[in-house]
Amino acid sequence: MITEDDEGKRVVNSHGETIGMVSEVKNGTAYVDPDPGITDKIRSKLGWGDADKDNYVLKASRINTVTDDEIRLKSNL
Repeated sequence: MITEDDEGKRVVNSHGETIGMVSEVKNGTAYVDPDPGITDKIRSKLGWGDADKDNYVLKASRINTVTDDEIRLKSNL
């Protein structure tokens, strides 16, 4: 399950390529910023996430693994 501790983590595809960053977690749902700037990264690390219209919902069914540093997506997307 995704938690607020996952805010600021990189989201990578099955090949390890970064596709975005978790900008905010609300009620166990991660919101991904596909093009985070340095300000976005700092805000997420501080827990000041702010999902907006440019962020996308990351469904739990698409997640393969969650580590200390990243969220890796399944390969069948």
